[in-house]
Amino acid sequence: MTAKTGIILSGGMDSSCLAWWLKPQIAITIDYGQKAAKAEFEASALICNALGIEHHFIKVDCRELGSGDMAGTISSTHAPASDWWPYRNQLLITLSAMKAISLGVNKLLIGSVKSDSIHKDGSINFVEKISELLNLQEGALEVQAPGIELSTLELIEKSGIPLELLLLTHSCHKDIVPCNNCRGCNKHNEILYHLGKY
Repeated sequence: MTAKTGIILSGGMDSSCLAWWLKPQIAITIDYGQKAAKAEFEASALICNALGIEHHFIKVDCRELGSGDMAGTISSTHAPASDWWPYRNQLLITLSAMKAISLGVNKLLIGSVKSDSIHKDGSINFVEKISELLNLQEGALEVQAPGIELSTLELIEKSGIPLELLLLTHSCHKDIVPCNNCRGCNKHNEILYHLGKY
């Protein structure tokens, strides 16, 4: 089986830009019980259709394990921000790896950017450690975060993503319709403001 690159695609700005920039063969979108899952899938599907990327969808309801805006619950006492979901990136990488290995993927991309370092699982150290862990296991998957040292604006510029697709991304943490009152919406709107489109 020919080695392939996969991406965990949430339909948000960062992972969508990464998909546009590096054009992986496989995209995986996960409904893990987050409130915005339907909109994330629809946005991801639009990106995949535009790029001709093979799109896979995983549904595993982990809402009972969630915390904060994404789960629609009160944030955990450990939360560094309102959108913190315990071990979320670890969960998403593991679920994606379980699917990716059957598809011949040997490299899995995640859309972490510089500002994600507010969370431990958005840090360079986390990416290196989780990649090392997956590489130890059957399949020897490698995890990469090519945009981790870039801001979202820098990633947008580097990717060359068309504005019309960028406008279709979904960043709200609370709902399938932008609430304009969460960290995801605030970032989305701030980026569009900087681009002169809001």
